[in-house]
Amino acid sequence: MHIIILGTAYPYRGGLSAFNERIAREYQQNGHTVEIYTFSLQYPGFLFPGKTQYSEEPAPHDLKIHRKVNSCNPFNWIKVGKEIRRKRPDLMITKFWLPFMAPCLGTIERMVRKNGHTRVVSILDNVIPHEHRPGDKLFARYFVKSTHGFVAMSKSVLNDLGLFDTQKPRQFCPHPLYDHYGNLIPKQEAKEIIGLEENTRYVLFFGFIRGYKGLDILLDAFADRELAEMNVKLLIAGEFYGDPKPYMDQIERLGIQDRLVLKTDFIPDSQVNRYFRACDIVAQPYKSATQSGVTQIAFHFEKPMLVTNVGGLPEIVPDGKVGYVVEPDARQIAQALIRYFKEGKEESFTEGVRQEKEKYSWKNMTKALDEVRLSE
Repeated sequence: MHIIILGTAYPYRGGLSAFNERIAREYQQNGHTVEIYTFSLQYPGFLFPGKTQYSEEPAPHDLKIHRKVNSCNPFNWIKVGKEIRRKRPDLMITKFWLPFMAPCLGTIERMVRKNGHTRVVSILDNVIPHEHRPGDKLFARYFVKSTHGFVAMSKSVLNDLGLFDTQKPRQFCPHPLYDHYGNLIPKQEAKEIIGLEENTRYVLFFGFIRGYKGLDILLDAFADRELAEMNVKLLIAGEFYGDPKPYMDQIERLGIQDRLVLKTDFIPDSQVNRYFRACDIVAQPYKSATQSGVTQIAFHFEKPMLVTNVGGLPEIVPDGKVGYVVEPDARQIAQALIRYFKEGKEESFTEGVRQEKEKYSWKNMTKALDEVRLSE
């Protein structure tokens, strides 16, 4: 097939780019021709909460990426839509994560569909975002109407889709493993590279720091007296998407500065493996969620997880097999961590992770996309 992926890719950084580039490679490895249409302008600067949108990594040499989509220019949407329409791809895959993008992506989809040949399938990260804004539902409805079918990466998103459409073909397929972030280096080697204490145990909070991800709850958990008496530190690796001051004030108020390691810059792809391999367990204390790429990185690096009972997280982290599922509550999180270290669960949970990770292949994702593509 000739396949076009519409969405974020290099030179943009982060999980969206990683996903689109990885699935492009999966299709290429199976003999398909793939092009990616990414953004010339993804977010206006005032809407982007981080330091930079751009990667400092080398450009991928094995992918054909066109940087042509301006998310804010309707004339551009029409131009790009016509260009893709003329190419007559067999399949166009659109990664949808934010209603702000609906007018741009939905309009391009509508233009492309006019060729009467291309099937347009969307991979849904979210339909309703974690952080609500005016117009979200109106924009989401516009996008849903533009698309032939859907693959949702959590059952909660599949349920949300039902608010806007109940007829179009759809599949549930869990987020595949992020398996391109480097080798499974030994724990002590990873600690040495980062500069961590050899005999200290570490809980990792990884990724962009946003309100819904519950870092504040995890900080409260680390103030637990019993946990404080254990040789355990919290490793925070990721960039603040918002004002860091409330977190810094909370850390000072709780008096836990000496039990934290702050690496609060963006972590390049080439350095991700050292953070996951250095830790003993990955914590995702989210207040709301659909699915999470962090979970799939943890699976790849064979790390036990503590997640909260929100969205699709409990679907892919079997409680008691690969880690713990708790409510988004500081006391419950603290108790789970205490239990993990006291009972020496790392070895048994790691074996559970090795067994469970086999479910999350990119082959399953391309299969789900093809089933939706062929559905009427």
